[in-house]
Amino acid sequence: MSYIAQSTIQEVNDRIDAIAVVGEYVRLEKRGGRYLGLCPFHQEKTPSFTVNPDLKLYHCFGCGQGGTVLHLVMEMEKLSFPEAIELLAKRWGIPIVYEHTGSGQDPGAFSRIQELEEKEKKIELYTRVAGSFHYLLMERPEGSAAKGYALSRGLLPETLDRFRLGYAPADRRWLFWFLSHKGYSAPFLAASKLFSSRYPQYSFFSDRLMFPIADRLGKTIAFGGRLLSGDGPKYLNSPESEIYKKGHTLFALDQALGEIRKTREVYLAEGYLDVIALHQAGIATAVAPLGTAFTDEQAQLLRRWAERVYIFFDSDAAGQQATLKAILTCRRNGLVAAVVISPLDGNVKDPADILKEAGPERLQKTAKNGILDLEYLIIRSKSLFDLSGSEGKAKACAFMFPYLETLDSEVSRMASIEQVADALGVDRMAVLHDYTSHIDSRERPVSRRGREEEYPQPAMPIRMNDELYLLIVVAVTYRLYPKLRASLLIKEIEDPLAKELFIALEECFLYDESGMDALLFRISRADLRNFVTKHAASREFASNPEQLLSDGIKRIKQRCLEKRLCEIILELRIVESGTTGMQPEELLAEKMHIDAELRRMKEDKQ
Repeated sequence: MSYIAQSTIQEVNDRIDAIAVVGEYVRLEKRGGRYLGLCPFHQEKTPSFTVNPDLKLYHCFGCGQGGTVLHLVMEMEKLSFPEAIELLAKRWGIPIVYEHTGSGQDPGAFSRIQELEEKEKKIELYTRVAGSFHYLLMERPEGSAAKGYALSRGLLPETLDRFRLGYAPADRRWLFWFLSHKGYSAPFLAASKLFSSRYPQYSFFSDRLMFPIADRLGKTIAFGGRLLSGDGPKYLNSPESEIYKKGHTLFALDQALGEIRKTREVYLAEGYLDVIALHQAGIATAVAPLGTAFTDEQAQLLRRWAERVYIFFDSDAAGQQATLKAILTCRRNGLVAAVVISPLDGNVKDPADILKEAGPERLQKTAKNGILDLEYLIIRSKSLFDLSGSEGKAKACAFMFPYLETLDSEVSRMASIEQVADALGVDRMAVLHDYTSHIDSRERPVSRRGREEEYPQPAMPIRMNDELYLLIVVAVTYRLYPKLRASLLIKEIEDPLAKELFIALEECFLYDESGMDALLFRISRADLRNFVTKHAASREFASNPEQLLSDGIKRIKQRCLEKRLCEIILELRIVESGTTGMQPEELLAEKMHIDAELRRMKEDKQ
């Protein structure tokens, strides 16, 4: 068996800087002789996590967790003790000595070292490729079109240098030829995720403007590429690998981290160009997710150094939906969220557009005008629901419940409930009652001994209804979606699962995506994905989908009209009772119009 020598373990313990190591996971502040920060193991707003740099120990007075710096690395990186020693030794340039006992050698120890070395080789490879792509963009004629596009978006040459933007040649065999001549073996290149799995000599990226993706230490671990011409997805990201996990990585974090530490603020944008535009405009804390929604892991990463996130997403429908999800993700992970409202003016809808059309001063000014997440959600609820009736107000209040659930302070929650009630014109106690009922309905049953049951009850199965049926028709025959969106508004859909499916279809439409894979990727609920695939595979929607679409739209329109008719009749009764000063003329005119529409619908069926 082979073991890491005690002398190596001792040298690692002696040489590592506890504050530097812990600082990679927690933002620390020196107060007196102590270093304090927010605990990475539980949510808190007042720092209770302390580090002793002399003893190289940490302890959280909030949750009680503590140990050595080495144990913190093991916990945060999910490593065994030998793996953590090997990681820190590599990071601090300490040679690892192994001691052998018995006749055999432990292959596991050497395989771990080999794995670390392979990761470093791949990082070195990606760094070299990034440099070559950058040279092609800046110096070679074949990169002139890509460079011209980047400059046309308002980016400066020094910005292209700072973010190491590059160009991947249209010849998909060039990169393999280039790297082979630099001494890289074919098997190593095949495992690098830079080439097609089916055709190992063909580059994964071709004729694209390239964006190197780095980890927080600035090491290149992946690429994003924007298509310049021809067919294919507009943006393409490197496949995940042992050095790159997209849900745990943020674009430009290495560039932004120093300023984030100072300001404790982050600007979260959607795309590469948006982030780069913000940095060029002086917003040096901008980062972006990588081809996915903002994840809990990314939020937890930012929480090590930041307290507030300014969400600066596109102002279109998909961007607004992504903003809602990002707000909940921030709050769920202990981050205060604010939203930057960008202008929806022609083609201007995101930071990159603002930089191109209006310049850096306008972008900086826009970025500084953020509103708190609660205020933004109230505005969104007013735009999504008709507040003239009690049903609309109830839905608008319910729209706020997921946000209220993320708040970890009862004082904050009660203040938010009061603000919501006042903004929507409803009784505060009524909102509190509905929210409490909402929470009670989601709680797990309690056993006879007063404790929660160990396992949650299974979710209710999804049942087909008119709205789900219509949306699945369109999901199966996606070419019909433009007709659906021209005929129905999302507020006319009541079923929350159908509404989620509607939103997923809208996002696919806005991002020019097609295919069931793209749609399912945008559906967050696994049971809904399974429900869609189950019915899509049954081919029950294959026969005359145009008629199914037309009939489904009519049914939903008719239901909405009938519901509004009932509301009008009720309002007319209130007017007749003399308990209100409302005038009936407008209600009667609307009732006549709805009656005529319903008659026409019934005649069309005959």
